[in-house]
Amino acid sequence: MIFVPLKQQELITLVKAALAEDIGRGDMTSLSCLEPFSVKAEIIAKSEGIMSGLKPALLAFYIVDSANTVTPFKKNGDSFKPGDIIAKIDGFNQTVFASERVALNFMGHLSGVATLTNKFVKKVAAAGRSSCKIIDTRKTLPGLRALQKQAVVDGGGINHRQGLYDMILIKDNHIAACGSISKAIELLNENIETPEFHLQFDLHKDEIEIEVEISNEEQLREAIKCGAKRLLLDNQSIEDLHKLVSIARNLSDNVKLEASGNVSLDNVADIAATGVDYISVGAMTHSAPTSDFSLKVTDQK
Repeated sequence: MIFVPLKQQELITLVKAALAEDIGRGDMTSLSCLEPFSVKAEIIAKSEGIMSGLKPALLAFYIVDSANTVTPFKKNGDSFKPGDIIAKIDGFNQTVFASERVALNFMGHLSGVATLTNKFVKKVAAAGRSSCKIIDTRKTLPGLRALQKQAVVDGGGINHRQGLYDMILIKDNHIAACGSISKAIELLNENIETPEFHLQFDLHKDEIEIEVEISNEEQLREAIKCGAKRLLLDNQSIEDLHKLVSIARNLSDNVKLEASGNVSLDNVADIAATGVDYISVGAMTHSAPTSDFSLKVTDQK
């Protein structure tokens, strides 16, 4: 899928909401014990990882006070190690300190996502399976999906669908509700031809990617017989994945296969070795450890 970044105004709105949540009526501590004076500060890495989230993080300093200037020394996708200077800030003590936590929260979380993604990518590459791509899911934090998906890309992964609106994924509940995979595909083929569907989603039938979740060999055969070009093999054992991949390859030369469910750094190489094209990992966005950064004042007047 093609990554769709936040528009500038959407990003500003998001950062403003985070600042409002943290600052509220004002930074009571700084306002009560600090006289305004100019400061120079640095954001320094305290852990190792892959950079992401620079734009919303550095934007926070400017939104709080447009007189604050920020100079980045890293860009998204760069590696960092403890002691690296990520950015320098030249501004005023009260507003720099008020911006600090929101900036570090964006940077820490999103760099954490990029870092964990990169670990999955490297595990697969080290196993000689670089053709197998690590992809994300919709298991994202509310309001942060676009930024988290950017972080996945910064870490070397690729994006799955952005939401419910840009791809068809027939899952187990859809199959159960329709009665079968065949019936679900029959109904969707009827509906995506209608003018109403084209008007709502602004996509031609040939532009719509269709994926079907399968849980066993019978469903796999049924989906491929119905013309499915992409299959989601969810919560399968390594043994079953090997079997299903072999059957799928014998039935179709161009079917794309995605493995999902209970993927970890310990088993991702074994999953890739089954021959799947994609491995989707929800943990990259919903459970990534935070990268550690701190802001240190280097000069004050």
